[in-house]
Amino acid sequence: MSSRAAHQFTLFRDRDVLHAGLVAVAVCVLSAGLVYLAYLVHVVRTAWRAPCDPACGAHLLLFGKHVPEGRVDGDFAARLDRAAALWRAQPQRRFVLLGGGPQGRPTEAEIARRELFARGLSQDAPLQLESASRDTVQNLRNARQMLGDAVRERVTLLSNRYHLARCALFARQLGFDVELCAAEPRLPLHPRTFVRLAGEAAYVCLADIGTRWARLTRNQRMLARVT
Repeated sequence: MSSRAAHQFTLFRDRDVLHAGLVAVAVCVLSAGLVYLAYLVHVVRTAWRAPCDPACGAHLLLFGKHVPEGRVDGDFAARLDRAAALWRAQPQRRFVLLGGGPQGRPTEAEIARRELFARGLSQDAPLQLESASRDTVQNLRNARQMLGDAVRERVTLLSNRYHLARCALFARQLGFDVELCAAEPRLPLHPRTFVRLAGEAAYVCLADIGTRWARLTRNQRMLARVT
């Protein structure tokens, strides 16, 4: 089992995650699927409307992506291409490259740095690497710690369109003031995109309902996972 699969297995057998999942499933079943449909509409709308040219984020958070054997796929390449274009437009913008990896291999953040240099970024570009995380929540929690007082400023979240609703949800729960930046110029309209949007809607549904339930029941342990 890969380290990424092991992390996901550990995450989804966690009792708090299971608890949140059961509550989310119950809410969706009792609403005849309407609650899930609302989250799906939100995820699709976010993916469709997200801009490619952020307005004022002082720091840009570039989300990493799983890179088997160090090979950058099309989705990750789109994120890197967009980040390079934004740097050329505003070289003083500070970048935080997010994402860990298996022990003994380059992390997602390190691969992002390598690929950005290959796309023309200056060797002295203001880059910070967060190389310890294995999922989106960890990405953002570690970035919050790295930024310190600067976390009070607006940050730009850069990822693929299908992933942005999840990034925004977790970032706001962790106290970030965010704006979104889509890697792709427009939402790709092919079957794989719709499968990913459906999966992201399920993820956002679980996370949001789980958080609301934790607040309602004053479960501080569950809240500590996402705030």
